[in-house]
Amino acid sequence: MLGGKNNGATQVQPTAPVPAHAIRFTTPVVETPAVFILGRWLWHLLAFVACLPVRFPVAVTGAALLAGSWWALDWVGPAVVCTLATITGLAWRHWHPATFRRWVTLRALALVREIWVYRRHWQPVLVVSGLAESYLERQYLPHIKRVTCTEWADRVRVKLVAGTAPAAFEERTPHLAHGFGAPACRVETAGPLEIVLEFPRHDMLADPLDALPAPATADGVDLAALPMGLCEDGRAWRMRLHGTHVLVAGVTGSGKGSVIWSAVRAMLPAIRAGLVRVWAVDPKRMELSYGRSLFHRYADDGESVVALLEDAVAEMQERAERYAGRVRAHTPSVDDPFDVVVLDEVAFLTAYHPDRDIRRRAESAMATLTSQGRSVGFAVLAALQDPRKEVMNLRNLFPDKIALRLDEASQVDMVLGSDARDRGADAHLIDPDAPGTAFVRVEGSKVPTRVRAAYVSDADIDHMTAGDGSGAPGAPGAGEGGA
Repeated sequence: MLGGKNNGATQVQPTAPVPAHAIRFTTPVVETPAVFILGRWLWHLLAFVACLPVRFPVAVTGAALLAGSWWALDWVGPAVVCTLATITGLAWRHWHPATFRRWVTLRALALVREIWVYRRHWQPVLVVSGLAESYLERQYLPHIKRVTCTEWADRVRVKLVAGTAPAAFEERTPHLAHGFGAPACRVETAGPLEIVLEFPRHDMLADPLDALPAPATADGVDLAALPMGLCEDGRAWRMRLHGTHVLVAGVTGSGKGSVIWSAVRAMLPAIRAGLVRVWAVDPKRMELSYGRSLFHRYADDGESVVALLEDAVAEMQERAERYAGRVRAHTPSVDDPFDVVVLDEVAFLTAYHPDRDIRRRAESAMATLTSQGRSVGFAVLAALQDPRKEVMNLRNLFPDKIALRLDEASQVDMVLGSDARDRGADAHLIDPDAPGTAFVRVEGSKVPTRVRAAYVSDADIDHMTAGDGSGAPGAPGAGEGGA
């Protein structure tokens, strides 16, 4: 018997000799190819049909006459049905193109792409990318449940193999994107053992966006949903500012100015009505100074910047003292407006200023504002180029983060979180010719959203400072996106 061990040697139990009369010779079984079996069945079927007129002449003749009469009498019916269906479809497409595209065009596209793109390449892509599981010398693959198409992307719903997790797919999004010929891939968890793979078909953010029109009145300003630009799926990008703090990171020319000025433009009627006050810090003296008449306070050198920040902290603490035990949520009013502290190139205050005391006081004021200001109507909108901890160690006090184009892949996780790149936020790969393009991660959401901010030109800022609320749309040009 096999399996016993004795000092590392395998034991083999001797067997009794087999009698000669018990030996039987058998012919080896040769497996017949399936094509020959199918051919044999087809031959029998043809032979049976060919013999029918001989075996059953009356029945075959009667059936042929009946079928011929039905065909002669009813050939008009299918033609009429097809004509009516075609006319109805054309009318539907003409009068309701949106519903026709949703119910017909996109469903047909989903069927074609499911068969020709995903099911056709599913096994080789998953095996090569390491997403096929093996157990007892058998291979197990996640299988496609359904493919749907939106205006801009394919959504592939996948049933996972038991024992696997969505993280395995999140770590291989570049492999999946290249394997299926898509510019990117994002993973969403849809339920136990179910995920959705989202493959964009084209880039809806490739074209620059002109400045969005400002709201007509202060009542039209929604501080929890300021219109900023466009999301990757075609929806409007709206940014929350009241009740949060926002950190914007990006290299020079990535579009930080577009984010800041789009936020200011979206609040313009409320600023004029006294419901919103903007405290502007502009160490470069180039970005915010152009519209300084819109701001409640403006500072551009170390001493004045620190004084501005400490005054904002004093007002925040005075308001908190008045609210204590009486008010739990801030509502903007003329007496207690919503205060937005805009910090451009915040690294100058936290790391680069030569005066250590200035750096210490500025960092202390920013920490107080970001840790205590949300509930009493103070928000900080800070922009910087270098997101490293030694440059900006207050990153975790900003609930909402925006990553524009960055220098290194590691900086993406510094800004958006440790798993941002695994979820498709490749901010370090953003095209330099697409300023304002960014990935946004808001509080409470694990999935980064790709967006593009509208470009507010110098002409738009001139109209804003001159009192023209709408502003003339600025045409994209040199220097688009700001700093």
